[in-house]
Amino acid sequence: MNIKKILKLSIISLMASQSLYSEDLTKNLKDDTKNAISLPSVTINARKETEDAKEVPFGILVIDGDEIREKGFFSTEEVLRTTPGVSINTSGGANVSSVSIRGVGALYPLSMDDASVAVNIDGSPISSRHLSLATFDIEQIEILKGPQGTLFGGLGGAGAINITTKKPTQYTEGYFQSEFAEEEHKVNLAIGGPLSESISARIALHQSSYEYPIKNIQTGEAVSEPNLLGVRGSLLWDISDDTLALLTVEHQKSKHMGENIVLQPYNDDPKMDLTPGIYDNSYKELDKQSLQIKHNFKNSQLTSISSYSDVYNISPVVFDRIVYKAMMGTSNEYWREQESSDKVFTQDLRLSSLPGNDIFWVVGASYLDSDRTYNHSRMGGANFVVYPGNHQFRNFDTKRYGIYAESTIPINDKWKITAGVRQTWDYKKYNATYTESFNSVYDDDELNDNFTTGRLGVTYALNEDSNLYATVSKGYNPGGFQDYGENKGDAKYKAGDIYSAEFGIKSELLDNQLRIDSSIFYTSVKDNYMIDSTGVSSFVVNADTRSIGYELALNWLINENFNISGNLAYTNATIRDYVNNSLGGPVNSGNKVPDTPKFQSTISLAYQTVLPKIKILNANTKLNTRLDYSYMSKRAADVQNHYDLDAYNRVDMHVGLISGNKELYIYGKNIFDEYYDLYGFYDNATSVKYGAPSKGRIVGLGFKYTF
Repeated sequence: MNIKKILKLSIISLMASQSLYSEDLTKNLKDDTKNAISLPSVTINARKETEDAKEVPFGILVIDGDEIREKGFFSTEEVLRTTPGVSINTSGGANVSSVSIRGVGALYPLSMDDASVAVNIDGSPISSRHLSLATFDIEQIEILKGPQGTLFGGLGGAGAINITTKKPTQYTEGYFQSEFAEEEHKVNLAIGGPLSESISARIALHQSSYEYPIKNIQTGEAVSEPNLLGVRGSLLWDISDDTLALLTVEHQKSKHMGENIVLQPYNDDPKMDLTPGIYDNSYKELDKQSLQIKHNFKNSQLTSISSYSDVYNISPVVFDRIVYKAMMGTSNEYWREQESSDKVFTQDLRLSSLPGNDIFWVVGASYLDSDRTYNHSRMGGANFVVYPGNHQFRNFDTKRYGIYAESTIPINDKWKITAGVRQTWDYKKYNATYTESFNSVYDDDELNDNFTTGRLGVTYALNEDSNLYATVSKGYNPGGFQDYGENKGDAKYKAGDIYSAEFGIKSELLDNQLRIDSSIFYTSVKDNYMIDSTGVSSFVVNADTRSIGYELALNWLINENFNISGNLAYTNATIRDYVNNSLGGPVNSGNKVPDTPKFQSTISLAYQTVLPKIKILNANTKLNTRLDYSYMSKRAADVQNHYDLDAYNRVDMHVGLISGNKELYIYGKNIFDEYYDLYGFYDNATSVKYGAPSKGRIVGLGFKYTF
């Protein structure tokens, strides 16, 4: 499909939404359904303040916290994997998530500093490597499409993930939810309410575990059973009518997670041959504190957000006997112990317009100080044998300063103009000691960079229900030092420039019973960076890429009982350079960007109704059902396009009985038991392919109580 066809498809979609609006049926339905049902309004914090999603001139997909809980997601990584236009590369470990949006992002996990996709929790940035941790007590997750470098620390060249957690309230409320299946279990608990007239608090807890869908042939059981624990406490102090302070403290710990390297094809019976207990000492621990202070003036508000996070991870990367024999010809194991730490302080100070003002504006300054390590502290073989005198120790230090401004100004009743700009200064230092067979080599380097990012957009109100918008953006992926360097001079990689254009329409029709968003986009990346690997060694390769695509999102509340929603993304992402210095083999111009399917789609059907009165049910008992379908087309496994990962379909379901504030339900995930790939790798020297499989079918029982 070429750009002309995409344009035609988009124009048809835009005309269709306009046709829906202009038909006499719309008028009649509006007359009949006044003061009746409508979709809930969608408000976002994409630009650091609460706004109507329809008024923002770029693509946004909002996932509600109730939907996340009803679908039973364990982590943000799982949420994003079912989001069209977003791609996740992961081997199942606690510290290896790599994200791209619209085909833009690091083509493999590169560095914990990778800023292709910015991730914020309650206004504070975290590394995308932490998306495998538990997702709990969430208000909503916003996926912001296209460069977001103006307001997200000068980062987010591909887009941003903006996560908002639930806040304390001045009334007592909360919930308890538990799910259990043979392969997994999960418990969520949250309670919040007033401590005094001016102080309220909230505490949320999460505990879960699940089995890797891979059998260890030495034990006949799952390779490992990861365990996740999370607790978050928040305190909201209304100091005065104009001033508030929000303190949030969070602790998370995951155990027994490891990177899964499974020989392909693994079909419906994935297996590894591992020393039992090799993941037993793996764990990741995150401690995060943030303080938000907000003061309202007569015509503006001042906001300060300070945060500090401290993360430690230790886990092995293991080539089991099956993969090792395929690559080396002998039956053995090889493992590396990955050990990393990440201490980050951030400060954001901004002055902005009050919510609801006709003119939106914000000016601010930000600071980030990161001190981290990424080490291979030990290496060894089968039965925990350690190979002495082999290790790699790396230290990274980053300081980043930025100033920014953005405003949306109405020109008249129809037209609005949005303009934003940011200037960022980036300072990075790196040093490492690489030791092989007791021989050590020292390496160090530094990088100083400054860059400008921003966007310019225009919005036109077709009528009270529909807005057209067009936006051009400039993003930037700062250069840096990769985590996997093994030799002097291996670590440094170049910065990448990103240029993007987007045109779309956002409509709320049928008295807000129907919401349709559609857009086309074009993104060009100069010097996109990727990881090139051979065996266990990794190197950096830069190449230009281009993405062209179309997206459609629909949410239709047909009546008070039935809702249908869906998303479609078409992304044609290609590599534009010929790269001949790649150890994994030449990269040809025109190759597909790996991990980026051409087509992704989701359809969700939700139905709820009061059941007839029978003896075994309470009066007004409701049937609550949900069916979710997702599709991903085939995608390239690597930059050389050695092979494709297969297309797949996934169907999930939820059937429950609601009585008052309680629900008892059964749920099914991947109910047709279709395994699919989380990632794929091709070793050019041996022609061996390996990857990691998804979870198979899971059927369980759940209970939820709200108050």
